[in-house]
Amino acid sequence: MRRATGPSRRAARGFTLIEVVVALVVMAVMSVMAWRAVSTLTTSRERNEAAMDRAETLQTLIRQWELDLREVQKSDVFDALTFDGATLRITRRREAGLQLVVWQLKEGRLARWESQTLANADALRDAWFRSQQLNAKEMRDLPGLDRVLGWQMYFFQQGAWANAQSSLDRNDDKDQANKSQPSNSMPEGVRMRLQFGEDSGYRGELIREVAVEAGS
Repeated sequence: MRRATGPSRRAARGFTLIEVVVALVVMAVMSVMAWRAVSTLTTSRERNEAAMDRAETLQTLIRQWELDLREVQKSDVFDALTFDGATLRITRRREAGLQLVVWQLKEGRLARWESQTLANADALRDAWFRSQQLNAKEMRDLPGLDRVLGWQMYFFQQGAWANAQSSLDRNDDKDQANKSQPSNSMPEGVRMRLQFGEDSGYRGELIREVAVEAGS
């Protein structure tokens, strides 16, 4: 019987240790490259989902803010629309009466609080005083937007925009609560300007405007 020579003999003896090590190193490199690709895709997907969630949250709050302003209702107790630099208070009409809505920026969080439907002047006064006692913990438990650096309101009246804190001859909340009669002076429109923090996921600032048609 003739002995195997050449390629047949080398095939019969198998792989050398060096060849096995090289193959393992190549497989390890390919595995690392594949893991990095999967990790990049996963991170990118998570970032996109987080950005979509932030955008949806912002859009929801803006739609609610616009709806509140479109349903402003005057009363014989307080001005229907007031802003003190941190808190926007709106008297909103409902089917069974009025509702007090408060938008407040506190400790970097913009949140919305609303009262129950109010059927009389005493209930509206109680809701107003209750809104002055809102603390940061209560506002964190409400729907809102985090990492807001600041916000400002402008009222459109007599053909021009003016800072809400200086227009309509407004006083602070304490004076509002003690006033015997509201001014009943209403702007024709409201402009909101929001400034976001660098780590908020939003860029620059947001400006929105809405027309106001107050019921009498």
